[in-house]
Amino acid sequence: MYPAQAHVVKTFNQLVNLVPEADRARPHVALLVGEVTPFRNDTDREITFRQESNFYYLTGCNVPSSYALLVSQPGTSLTLHPSVQLFIPPISPEDVMWSVPPPTVEVASSTHDVTSVKLVTDFGSVLEETLRAYPDALVHILPHSTLGGATAPLFPVLPQGFRDVITATLGNVAADTKVTNAYLLTAVHLARLTKDSYEIAEIRRANEISSRAHETVMRVLGLGVKHLQEGKTVKAQGRPLLPGEWLIEKEAEAEALFVASCRREGAVHQAYMPIVASSTRASTLHYCCNDKAFAWGPVGSHDHLNNGQLAHSHAGEDPHHGQKTFVPQVLLIDAGCEWDNHAADITRTMPVGNGGRFTAESGAIYELVLEMQAESFNILRAGLHWDAVQLLCHRVLVRGFQRLGIFHAPNAQTGPSVPSGGGSRYSEEAILASGISTAFFPHGVGHSLGLDVHDVPSASKPEVNPTIKLEAVGHPDFYRYLRLRLPLVAGMVVTVEPGCYFSPHLLAAVRDSPLINHEVLAKYESVGGVRIEDVVVITDTGFENLTTVKSDRKWVEAVCSGEI
Repeated sequence: MYPAQAHVVKTFNQLVNLVPEADRARPHVALLVGEVTPFRNDTDREITFRQESNFYYLTGCNVPSSYALLVSQPGTSLTLHPSVQLFIPPISPEDVMWSVPPPTVEVASSTHDVTSVKLVTDFGSVLEETLRAYPDALVHILPHSTLGGATAPLFPVLPQGFRDVITATLGNVAADTKVTNAYLLTAVHLARLTKDSYEIAEIRRANEISSRAHETVMRVLGLGVKHLQEGKTVKAQGRPLLPGEWLIEKEAEAEALFVASCRREGAVHQAYMPIVASSTRASTLHYCCNDKAFAWGPVGSHDHLNNGQLAHSHAGEDPHHGQKTFVPQVLLIDAGCEWDNHAADITRTMPVGNGGRFTAESGAIYELVLEMQAESFNILRAGLHWDAVQLLCHRVLVRGFQRLGIFHAPNAQTGPSVPSGGGSRYSEEAILASGISTAFFPHGVGHSLGLDVHDVPSASKPEVNPTIKLEAVGHPDFYRYLRLRLPLVAGMVVTVEPGCYFSPHLLAAVRDSPLINHEVLAKYESVGGVRIEDVVVITDTGFENLTTVKSDRKWVEAVCSGEI
């Protein structure tokens, strides 16, 4: 059973530490509103429901239009055993006719770790009874969840009738003295920042399912290469092609395979919109059009050169477009499903065209990104500040670019030396200090993950953060887009996702840089981008990788070429 009581205790412990000292001994009442079933604009067509994450964390309830009323008080039995009352909607005839009805109170009571389950029709009277029983209570709500005037509420809004109950019970001064939205969200985020064994098991399952989905796409790509190399074509003789007969030609087809694989294993939601980007589109970090053709075509006169690779035709080809051709490219897939509201987040970059193998340039960048991730893994442990991982990735990238010749080597004779300091202007430290590597690795190396893919932002990157050292080595731009800026703690679940990109927008700012060998850089720009991302849980001595799909180059190429 989902451990809602334990999560409520953890949250109230954080909450008491956040409120002013004078308020800590008071009773604390938390009021949460569940998400409602959304509908498409101006129609009665439902959109897929997904519970609000904080509500789910504290209740384990996936029933739309539910409410929760939580009560705790330091120094009483409610500290270890808070009151957790869940309110679910009654079953209506329309529910039975049009959709799946909510559970009965009896069923919900047996499946939820709460003090009691009642109907939402009882919520007003129970709320009034609770507030009268604890007249000195401080009532906690999420930001904009009960306050009027918000044009775009951050969280589901409590109906006006229930807001009136609070005002009538506590008096007109309630909003100023007894109802606050200043602490609850931070408390829940701090509680969610580290995961218990139940949460880790859920995240592990989401990552296992997503790992198999990534491998499924790779293997279908490899099967297509193998069939083409063997001269096989499939003609469906009056029926549609079956999945095993497909030759993936579009980003959308790869996305469809990924999602289908997840759904086959019971994962209803994707944790975020899948990013399926081929060729130079892989340089767009959150590319989500997923609608372009890749690799074996169709290829227009202004698309990437096919470099003399194998040409072929196959069943279903549009005769007006003639032959379709292999074009060596990368295909970057950043996608992960949810399992019981817990997220996965995995990125794999794979070769398409070129017989399912990386070109010399894309292979070199792939191995560099793999090195960035491996070096990050080597230092992960509780107590390490996440900024150190970010800096290390930039350091590895700089060294790698110097090996490849994209950045001038320390002993390069191009241009004047640094006037003072005794070092070359092309030294590793000088290049790091310039911040130029952010043009190729602009984002953070990872983030917290849990019920949301970019989990608990207020806790992961707090506005007041004394853990950040202003004298940190490197360049301030290294840390601009980090979503996690804390020392690691055992039980944190984070992604490790270094990348290297050749985005024309980012490169525009460094086109004149003397630190770059622009002739060498030009050879790599068609790679687009490479990112490799795994999900790990931090331990006292290191980490555990929850992502099971492999990423070493030899294996990826063997699968994508149909060799294994």
